[in-house]
Amino acid sequence: MTNIKEILQNNENISILKKAGALGDKLSISTYLVGGYVRDLLLGRDTKDIDIMVHKDSLSYAKKLSKELNINKTVEFEKFLTARIPNKDFEIEIANAREESYNKDSRNPETVKETTINNDLSRRDFTINSLAVSLNKNNFGELIDSFSGITHLNNSLIKTPLHPNETFQDDPLRMIRAIRFATQLQFKIDPETLKAIKSNSDRIKLVSTERITSELIKILESDKPSIGFYLIDECKLTDYVFPELNPMKGVEIIDNRGHKDVFIHTLEVVDNAAKLTKDMKIRFAALVHDIAKPTTKRFDKIKGWTFHGHDEIGRRMLHKTAKRMKLSNDLKEYLMLLTKLHLRPIALAKKGISDSAIRRVMYEAGEHIDDLMILCRADITTKNPKKIKKYLTNFERVETLMKDVIMRDEMKAFKSPVDGNKIMETLNLKEGKKVGMIKEDIENAILDEVIPNTYEDAYQYMMKIKDKY
Repeated sequence: MTNIKEILQNNENISILKKAGALGDKLSISTYLVGGYVRDLLLGRDTKDIDIMVHKDSLSYAKKLSKELNINKTVEFEKFLTARIPNKDFEIEIANAREESYNKDSRNPETVKETTINNDLSRRDFTINSLAVSLNKNNFGELIDSFSGITHLNNSLIKTPLHPNETFQDDPLRMIRAIRFATQLQFKIDPETLKAIKSNSDRIKLVSTERITSELIKILESDKPSIGFYLIDECKLTDYVFPELNPMKGVEIIDNRGHKDVFIHTLEVVDNAAKLTKDMKIRFAALVHDIAKPTTKRFDKIKGWTFHGHDEIGRRMLHKTAKRMKLSNDLKEYLMLLTKLHLRPIALAKKGISDSAIRRVMYEAGEHIDDLMILCRADITTKNPKKIKKYLTNFERVETLMKDVIMRDEMKAFKSPVDGNKIMETLNLKEGKKVGMIKEDIENAILDEVIPNTYEDAYQYMMKIKDKY
């Protein structure tokens, strides 16, 4: 595992790394490959951005390396002694060996100054990221491992180079990063490091929403996302990073009747989705699909526990969640749509299937119908083999009908035969909400097979319902 020189020689970016080392030699600057790139090389994982550390003159070095690589562009962060060289598929970051001092009320460093290589490695987040490899010709491939990073890689352990309290007080984002790495790599967090995350959990409030959301998305992109969300809960970070999960926990029992622990069920659905697709959006939809179950939970003496309307109320709740997390409008609308529709295909499978009911779901889901079906399949978490067989048999019948090419083409092309312009012209209306409502009413009548899908029938139906609006 530690034959890094041989691994480097076979790396797809070896020409860049050799040019970086040759430039260091020319300028008499010690040059190192550091951090996550080294870690991933040793683990045999795909590597992306290249981090290079030099012992002096980082900004000048970056400009010259950019020229050597025929990129001729750098983005400088003079205060932090770093520069970025943009590249087509990844970025190259050049940084001075540096140390920082922090104000306890901020995760941004107050001062940054040059230091030794070992001091720089000590201020990094985890020992597995505190590895450096020389790129200079005379000692190319020589590994610097001052904090037992190789041992911790071999032992699948996340541990901080310094005392974890110091590491997390300097930069609280590292707490959620520890959980993210533990999830991505399926490593354990060192007990002392885990204890420090719990005791410093409230400092996560200093971290921007965007950075937290970015880490949560990386957790969702992992092979088994539940690892991260269980750790977030164990470390008392849930209230700060995803408070919607807290009310889901626990089971209430009345008259000897309980219900699923929604927290556990949700994470099972997320893991099921992760097995079915690499699409982060679907996994995110799995995380939020039952977001309103705690709000809608009721006990009925005859039916037992019910969660009526949790699909629609969940859709509305996601407005607030998306705003807090600063999600894009596209992602927000996607999560709202799948949350609203997540019960529909399963309900079809239970009750029996009609073409009109399937058309309606396909119409409402639009281009996301396949994603919806993946989410619904992931939502089957019962441990009862008979129930699983029954659900899947019915579900597969629904899926088969939804794959009908003709029906799909119909739904893609479907729209009211009477368009908005005709509605305005005939009913003497101005553009606005009423026109949309009338058009939707006509479309619903066609989808429900109340009227045939023809212009004449749609026009007559419009004249019949116009007084309602």
